[in-house]
Amino acid sequence: MSMPDPVAVFRIEAAELLEQIETGLLDLTHRLNDKDQIDAVFRGLHTLKGSGAMFGFDALAAFTHHCETAFDRVRKGEKPATSELVAAVLAAQDHMRALIENPTDDHGDIGERLLAQLRHAVEGGDAPAAVVASAAPVEVAEEKSGTNTFRIRFSLPLNSMVNGTNPLGLLDELRDLGECKVVADTSAIPSLDVLVPTELYVSWDVTLTTDQPRSAIDDVFIFVLDDMKLDVETFAAETAAPAAPVVAEVVAPVAVAAPVAPPAPAPKAPEPVAAAAPAQRSAPAPETAQQAKAAENVRVPAERLDELMDRVGELVIAQSRLRQLASTSMDIQLRSVSEEIERLSGELRDTMMVLRMVPVGSLFGRFRRLVHDLARETGKIIELETEGETTEVDKTVIERLADPLVHLVRNSIDHGLETPEERRAAGKEEAGKVILSARQAGGEVIITIKDDGRGINRERVRAKAESSGLMQPGQQISDQDLLQMIFQPGFSTAAQVTNLSGRGVGMDVVKKTVEALRGAIDIVSKPGQGSEVALRIPLTLAIIDGLLVRVGEGRYVIPLSAVEECLELSLEEDLRSRGRSFISLRDSLVPFLRLRDLFRTGTKPDTHQKVVVISTGTERVGMVVDQIIGDHQTVIKSMSKLHHDVATFSGATILGDGSVALILDVAHLVAAGQQQEAHLRAAG
Repeated sequence: MSMPDPVAVFRIEAAELLEQIETGLLDLTHRLNDKDQIDAVFRGLHTLKGSGAMFGFDALAAFTHHCETAFDRVRKGEKPATSELVAAVLAAQDHMRALIENPTDDHGDIGERLLAQLRHAVEGGDAPAAVVASAAPVEVAEEKSGTNTFRIRFSLPLNSMVNGTNPLGLLDELRDLGECKVVADTSAIPSLDVLVPTELYVSWDVTLTTDQPRSAIDDVFIFVLDDMKLDVETFAAETAAPAAPVVAEVVAPVAVAAPVAPPAPAPKAPEPVAAAAPAQRSAPAPETAQQAKAAENVRVPAERLDELMDRVGELVIAQSRLRQLASTSMDIQLRSVSEEIERLSGELRDTMMVLRMVPVGSLFGRFRRLVHDLARETGKIIELETEGETTEVDKTVIERLADPLVHLVRNSIDHGLETPEERRAAGKEEAGKVILSARQAGGEVIITIKDDGRGINRERVRAKAESSGLMQPGQQISDQDLLQMIFQPGFSTAAQVTNLSGRGVGMDVVKKTVEALRGAIDIVSKPGQGSEVALRIPLTLAIIDGLLVRVGEGRYVIPLSAVEECLELSLEEDLRSRGRSFISLRDSLVPFLRLRDLFRTGTKPDTHQKVVVISTGTERVGMVVDQIIGDHQTVIKSMSKLHHDVATFSGATILGDGSVALILDVAHLVAAGQQQEAHLRAAG
């Protein structure tokens, strides 16, 4: 197996570090005096700088150094944390991402302008243009306490380089503090027959003359202090004694113990950044415990998971064929093997589904930055609340929902929330709320975007729909159908085009994406109180448990998660309910659809028909079928482009005998049943 590309691993780790830094900055926005958050942001910037330099991202390291220095001053109490500083570092993060993804591109004067903004946030007033490649810190006016000479003796744990710590980087940081002479102690290097190439046997004796305080030395070793040995002695400049006769300044002190180049991460623990930057200090752990912890998490490319999911799907289909063959055979051993393979394939399928599930909180977390930036852009005071972050959804669903949710959140902020002045006039609090929530309901996850703004203006929506030819003037339609108009292509009620909305694009993208996920959208809006948009999305797009039924000569699959119960419909009850398609279910009337009529099978009903009661949330409807065959592990196959507009079916699956069964779209059928109920009640 080939070793992972160290640069690719660094980019993954750097992306996680930037997310952690962004989270810390956004938390800091609400608690500017939170020392823990300030320290966390500083540690993240410090690690990103050091790791960038280790892997050759020099421009990133130099640029990040300025942000790190600014937070270092805040950390030491020399400057206060302000919202302007947080905004400046957030803006700088976007440039850091560009330097990571495209380190060789010409980024123009973006870095200089961002550093000028950073300097202004720290010092106030106008700032001269900064040079990105310079390693000089943002602040140059720090008061120094004179020049001191330090003797620094340190050694690192044997497994430091395997875990991603590069001693050359630490020595470089010491050199940045002032005049530095380094002597390597190689006395601990064993003979070749017992030497382990990946272990670090060298220690160092450093004489440093600097105008920086003693704390600057601790900052160099901030992430390895717990596990290393460090001894620092201070001498006055004029009486400083040399640490030891300097044989030669060490350029490559680890040449004997390991290659000069930064070590590639170990295959089972590719975490060069995280290993050097623990979130908090703890007692040193035995080497075996550290290795076990490193092996707990393994990164796997997403395409490999998708490929494995396809293989599991094919296995489920093959297992279904085997079960069908075994059911017609008198061979007891064949039946036993079939049952065992069915059990194992089911467990493998369940394990595979868990591997693909990720908490929806990973999606919600992206919107904190968006809301922060939009609040500054619009001048509105916005509070973002999230609920149900632990709800898990298929990773493919998460990826495809990102853009629709961006459009919905931007729409809530631009169209829904009022300005602070308007909210005060309406008797509301100045701060508007946007609430993102997620919850699981059967085989669906319901993601809701709710705001407490002005609500949807029905008159404006109707006027726009009539002028666009989407409805006739004065036409009577339900409130839900009217609200659904906002998802039509090119539909916008904005009075003017802004950076956020007004061009009539975005909401139609939401609808197309949700429908492509076999989902549905519900809207509730109250004038003056706000709006709520609920996206109902299947938990997974790959394999589901289904109930296989027969209607006429055709077989169909109903998602088992939507099935509430199954009842028998006698011929007498069938005849009695003609014209009034309701069934009495525990003192409540449930509408039902005759799938035989809906699909126009042209066949006579079976003597003992069955009613499958399905539901989505609180809405229920019955499906009349001829026969319930049984449960079926369903591998979902997409419909062809020719059948894309057939709303009754959400996909197809291959049965054990090689034939195709269509998968019923539960949401569409429930809506059809409720519509039929409304017509019958109106006619009655």
